[in-house]
Amino acid sequence: METTLRGVGVSHGVAIGEVRHMGTAVLEPPAKQIPSDEGEREQGRARQAVEAVAADLIARGNLAGGEAQHVLEAQAMMAQDPELIADVERRIAVGSTAERGVYDAFAAYRALLANAGEYLAGRVADLDDVRNRIVARLLGVPMPGVPDSDEPYVLIARDLAPADTALLDPTLVLGFVTEEGGPTSHSAILARALGVPAVVALPGAGEIAEGTVVAVDGSTGEIFVEPSQEKRAEMESASAARRAALSAVTGPGATSDGHKVPLLANVGGPGDVPAALEAGAEGVGLFRTEFLFLDDSKQAPSEEKQVEAYRAVLEAFPEGRVVVRVLDAGADKPLEFLTPADEPNPALGVRGLRSLLDHPDVLRTQLTALSRAVEGLPVYLEVMAPMVADRADAKAFADACREAGLQAKFGAMVEIPSAALRARSILQEVEFLSLGTNDLAQYTFAADRQVGAVSRLQDPWQPALLDLVALSAEAARAEGKSCGVCGEAASDPLLACVLTGLGVTSLSMGAASIPYVRATLAKHTLAQCERAASAARAADSADEARLAAQAVLSGE
Repeated sequence: METTLRGVGVSHGVAIGEVRHMGTAVLEPPAKQIPSDEGEREQGRARQAVEAVAADLIARGNLAGGEAQHVLEAQAMMAQDPELIADVERRIAVGSTAERGVYDAFAAYRALLANAGEYLAGRVADLDDVRNRIVARLLGVPMPGVPDSDEPYVLIARDLAPADTALLDPTLVLGFVTEEGGPTSHSAILARALGVPAVVALPGAGEIAEGTVVAVDGSTGEIFVEPSQEKRAEMESASAARRAALSAVTGPGATSDGHKVPLLANVGGPGDVPAALEAGAEGVGLFRTEFLFLDDSKQAPSEEKQVEAYRAVLEAFPEGRVVVRVLDAGADKPLEFLTPADEPNPALGVRGLRSLLDHPDVLRTQLTALSRAVEGLPVYLEVMAPMVADRADAKAFADACREAGLQAKFGAMVEIPSAALRARSILQEVEFLSLGTNDLAQYTFAADRQVGAVSRLQDPWQPALLDLVALSAEAARAEGKSCGVCGEAASDPLLACVLTGLGVTSLSMGAASIPYVRATLAKHTLAQCERAASAARAADSADEARLAAQAVLSGE
């Protein structure tokens, strides 16, 4: 009998197939004492296992490339964290085995995050995965992971670590569903990069029996268990129509009546450029430069290394627009040389622009590198600061750009409600705004963007969030300046129409989403988008807003 479940759709597309569950295993080693003369040998075993796991993660990243490579390299750094390794060795010194020392040290760090309010909760899955890989290697047992299968299937898991997601074979894994995670978790981001339909934050997904046929709609978040032949035919037909529509629409983003909406790509480095070009991106709306810094958490990359990475991206978009976000460190992206180690609440502490203003040499080097990288290139460079709270922040950033001799437009990200409320004031100092809807939702609703339990409040359709977008866009229009969106909200084709109707002037997203957004915008006039935006803002919940906008755009 067909039943319907609802999670959070995070990657477009439809998948129909039999369920296979992620392999699991109990990897808690026995708690036994070792003789004191074996401590040094056990410490050596632990170090070897850590290095082997880190090397494996880096190798997986090299195979995956693109954004997945950056994520896995960051996870390898987690495995090699000096404080964690020191804790492991302390535990071994007082009698633990290597595997038990690793297990207990990681458990202590996990508990530390939980006691801090789980502001890094979205990385707990990454931490658990690193621990499991090290312990499995020490115990000599296989690492639980993606199941072996000769036939395509829909993968179900409690959560997926980046190392699993990055190397999924799209010819076998039709789509995946997780019980935990959120729309901005690593799994969601990598699923979009792979183009695999995915639904996260679906409680009870693990209870769906192995071999059960399910139909997954990665756009709506709906899961149909044992779908009828009629439902399967309906979804397959809709999927085929969607693919046909995607291939039929090409060129720059625009509404059906010719209102231009540039469609840009979010990238983490040169490895993401080919996919952006293939999708027809008109430029880059968010160049996340922090991945370059995460290669070594102890020191900033040299100016030369930065110039090389920036120029590789800038050269790919001649006559195009490239918006670079300066280093956004802190919270779930701590850097030893930049961010405080003892903040009780990192997401609300010294992060983003605040960190850079505390370390002006790091900001100056990055701005100088960008200035050198763009020399002689016919590209439109724009540089923006993360976590701008007010006009004083915006002025400090613009002054730093001018002092570095940077020939570019300077902008501010709107990720804090105060920035949206006072957008017109901020625009006295900078030339454009870019809305980071992921963090803006987090701070608007006091809902950690990585915690699946509060994913309802991370839904970019929340009317309160749309109000803040509208305030920012109205301020930019009044000042004759631009206001784009570079958060994951832009990757939702229906919401892209609403954002256009709110006055947003450009949309930036993962490359895989660009064709969907282009095709959907091309079906509607600007006036329809504006009516859909008004209907969505008049609603009282995210679900109601989505349905109201859908009704307007479908002509109901």
